[in-house]
Amino acid sequence: MKTEETKIIGVVGAGQMGGGIAHVFAQAGYEVVMHDIDRAATDRGLAMISKNLDRGVAKGRISEDEKATVLGRIAPCTDLGKMKDVDFVVEAIVESLEVKEKVFRELDEVTRSEVVLASNTSSLPITRLASSTRRPERFIGMHFMNPVPVMQLVEVIRGLATSDETYEKTKSLALSVKKTPVEVNDFPGFVANRILMPMINEAIYAVYEGVAGVEDVDAVMKMGMNHPMGPLTLADFIGLDTCLAIMRVLYEGLGDPKYRPCPLLVKYVDAGWLGKKAGRGFYRY
Repeated sequence: MKTEETKIIGVVGAGQMGGGIAHVFAQAGYEVVMHDIDRAATDRGLAMISKNLDRGVAKGRISEDEKATVLGRIAPCTDLGKMKDVDFVVEAIVESLEVKEKVFRELDEVTRSEVVLASNTSSLPITRLASSTRRPERFIGMHFMNPVPVMQLVEVIRGLATSDETYEKTKSLALSVKKTPVEVNDFPGFVANRILMPMINEAIYAVYEGVAGVEDVDAVMKMGMNHPMGPLTLADFIGLDTCLAIMRVLYEGLGDPKYRPCPLLVKYVDAGWLGKKAGRGFYRY
């Protein structure tokens, strides 16, 4: 259940991650202000949350009344000024340093000075993002896994200036929404994507170099390594543009050629074959 001192959560971004984060906080009893750039985006976010809650109703985990209550706790908005009364903010927008920094500068202006600002970034430096605000000690990474309502893990990433109080508050919030927080230091890709993305990139290299076909690479990892999903299917689900962005962060941040993005990944992104969301990636949808 929700923590006493934190009652209203601001979520910036109503996409797959932001919508999922809003969902789990609302289901845990928090009021949620969910922001995106336009009404169409917030409508899509609410529709996705409603659809995910419908699965819980169908399985008997929640009632129709409980679903309505959860949705009723989420207030969509297109004006960041609506974040003025929230007690904690989680940003979950596009994986772009410049765009995130701009949003955090705005949030720094509109939210109360004691409010913690958290980023759901999957790879960008928390210390750098924190420096775009006047509260680096109250800035932290809170990286949920996708899909948020299902996955247990939250990487909690300290920036150079993140205070112990901010870390403990973020950890408590993660526990209150029935997630398992794991403390991670601020390095490119953190832990999850530093390990996952090079595996996906290597799977793409295997296709690029003609070692095996797409379905065969996925079959080897599913049946041979007991992965629930093949790496190329997973890449399509994550979004190939997101995979490429993370590989570039790893390559530039760590300077090691082993993180060089596969040219086939670059080509697919250039072609607009971004995965499931675009109808085509390594598979057609």
